[in-house]
Amino acid sequence: MSLTDNDFLADSVTLTNCDREPIHIPGAIQPYGFLLCLDPTTQLIVHASANTGALLGLPAESLLGGGLDQLLGPARLAEVAGRLGTLTETAQLLGARLEAVAGQPYYKLIMHRYDGLLWVEFEPVAETDATPLDLAFLNAALGQMLAAPTVREFCQHAVAQVRAVTGFDRVAIYRFAPDESGEIIAEDIAAGLAPWLGLHYPASDIPQQARAMYLKNWLRFIPDAAYQPVPLVPVRNPATGRPPDMTYAVLRSVSPIHLEYLHHLGSAATMTVSLIDDGKLWGMLTCHHRTPRLVGFELRELCQFIGKTFSALLAGKVRADQHAYQLQVREQLAQLLEHVTRADDFVGALAQPGPTIQEVFDCGGAAVCFGDEVHLLGDTPPEAAVRELLAWLADNAPGPLFHTDSLAAHYPAGAPALRATASGLIAAALADAPGHYLLWFRPEVVQTVTWAGRNDKPQLLADGQIFLSPRQSFEAWKQLVEHTAVPWLPLELAAAREIRQHVADLQLKAFNELQARAQSLSALNTALERSNDELDSFAYVASHDLKEPLRGIHNYALFLLEDYADQLDADGVHKLQTLVRLSQRMEGLISSLFELSQVGRTDLVVVDLDAGEVLAEATDLLRPRFEQTHTELVVAGAPWPTVRGDRVRLLEVFGNLLSNAMKYNNQPTKTVTVGQGPAAPGEPAAAVNLDHYYLFYVRDNGIGIDAKHHGSIFKLFKRLHGQDKYGGGTGAGLAIAKKMVEKHGGQLWVESALGHGATFYFTLSKNI
Repeated sequence: MSLTDNDFLADSVTLTNCDREPIHIPGAIQPYGFLLCLDPTTQLIVHASANTGALLGLPAESLLGGGLDQLLGPARLAEVAGRLGTLTETAQLLGARLEAVAGQPYYKLIMHRYDGLLWVEFEPVAETDATPLDLAFLNAALGQMLAAPTVREFCQHAVAQVRAVTGFDRVAIYRFAPDESGEIIAEDIAAGLAPWLGLHYPASDIPQQARAMYLKNWLRFIPDAAYQPVPLVPVRNPATGRPPDMTYAVLRSVSPIHLEYLHHLGSAATMTVSLIDDGKLWGMLTCHHRTPRLVGFELRELCQFIGKTFSALLAGKVRADQHAYQLQVREQLAQLLEHVTRADDFVGALAQPGPTIQEVFDCGGAAVCFGDEVHLLGDTPPEAAVRELLAWLADNAPGPLFHTDSLAAHYPAGAPALRATASGLIAAALADAPGHYLLWFRPEVVQTVTWAGRNDKPQLLADGQIFLSPRQSFEAWKQLVEHTAVPWLPLELAAAREIRQHVADLQLKAFNELQARAQSLSALNTALERSNDELDSFAYVASHDLKEPLRGIHNYALFLLEDYADQLDADGVHKLQTLVRLSQRMEGLISSLFELSQVGRTDLVVVDLDAGEVLAEATDLLRPRFEQTHTELVVAGAPWPTVRGDRVRLLEVFGNLLSNAMKYNNQPTKTVTVGQGPAAPGEPAAAVNLDHYYLFYVRDNGIGIDAKHHGSIFKLFKRLHGQDKYGGGTGAGLAIAKKMVEKHGGQLWVESALGHGATFYFTLSKNI
């Protein structure tokens, strides 16, 4: 099978074209050396590379069927024979040399046994072979690798050491992800080279058969990527009828796709060492040079030793990294849970520094969502998109802890708004009610990767084969991972689960405490209602029973004034007049007490009422006083609503508030405004849920009320002014009006400042 066989060329640009290429049986070698394959039984040559004629003056065909004695003398043959019993698939360097003219050592002999053949490879002596092995350097290098505290520092030491010992322009470590895509996580480069650190490539850049070969053969070497392959003679093994398996051959020719790939990278020479963890390909240590570079077998063996040492240490370094991250997460989690436990508002504390939920483990951003409140932390989607996500979770979340590294696969409608910051999601439900969630976000992976420039055009080789350049590979990787985030670790999911459980425990504790308080308050309310009923009964009886004797006192004082005034001196007449006045005041107080008790004892007669008509009736009753006091009445907020209420009681409420608005006003031009709904944006200052309540107000431009008296004016018989000021009164009107409003399920309050008028607001329940 030829290297450009149409069986593995595609008609369109994909990253899997080379998956069909039989790279282990190329039937050719790299031309920097030559190869002989021997039958292990007869020790006769069955394959020879076609370049023996050019290098040795011995055509390949002439070598077939003969032995190594055509090339080696007796001493060299004896050395080869001594190794035959120990050969495996692992290449071994022999001390023997193939001598050139004048007896100068020219080629090293490298041997291994595989696929039913003895492989004898001849490699020229390299400049690096003259450099003795520096054991002190090697010892120091391994010491640095051992001391590295993290995987990335471990990798950085490795690339620095390999570059120092080999002299390559660039040495990098390429780590595979669980999806077999790769990222360059460490590199050491010569001055003037553009960095590759952080670049990502798709899994298809390294086909499966290449990965399988990398697990078998630790090192691959190409001293000159511009070479032309040298075929084997014959290409097929006469004994098997197929090309020999060259998996372990040092000189094995590589894929032309890979050679073109190297050309576009600007690499003229490369060496790659496998990095293996627990029998799996963890990554690769790759070396690149801008010009051809022949590195000797011994130095390559040293690099392979470093790679194997790296692999042996790797599991421990990975575990150390994981352990350090685990400690970090546990420490942050412990601090968060302690902070939340101590906080009065434990849900709000999740979003407050100390730390926040975003800081517990690696994520781009987070959100604390509790009912109508959404607290965003870090890099998150807009609040509107988060609220839409909450609505989707309410109907679609499969359980109390939902997690994904590709939210678009579950929620495609939200992908456009979420992909940049929330391609990955953990959603921990805090309660059965919708909208109660802790959310952690991770950005789309491609958002964190950059490439300097872009090449959209596929390359076409001279023979018509389609090629994808490195930049195209990166673009393809972006297509493969769009809408995808870095997967969540089990440790991170466990932390999210623990936070959710802790909050649930706090919620249960708070619920139990509230339930206990509610039961206590219920008992107190029952006792208070019973006490109020008793007080109402007492007030009713007392006011009823006191009226008769008080009326007698009042009448007898009048009789004395009428019948005996001429017999009394001025002081006696004054005292009787005072008795009449005080008895009249007492009768007013008793009447107010009686009216207040009636409000508590009498059920409302609730009917549908036009609030505007009730107001009109109240203003008609007070019209003479409006005219007498020269007060302008303004009615605002039309149309007025239809409410449910007791007509008589609401007449009293409007009457009392309108009367007070006229009474407590010393302005030459008095104005009273009565309306429904908010008078202006931001009014009233107190929050009112207009979905559940009707809102009314009475506003005046009178004397106003100091803020310190806003509560006391609603107490029974509480007056802020003397009896002889502002028309007098018992001080019971507002207390009665407040109780009437509360019977309607509403509230009555004032907003005012001294000297700036007053606005009395009251609400009526829509569900009475």
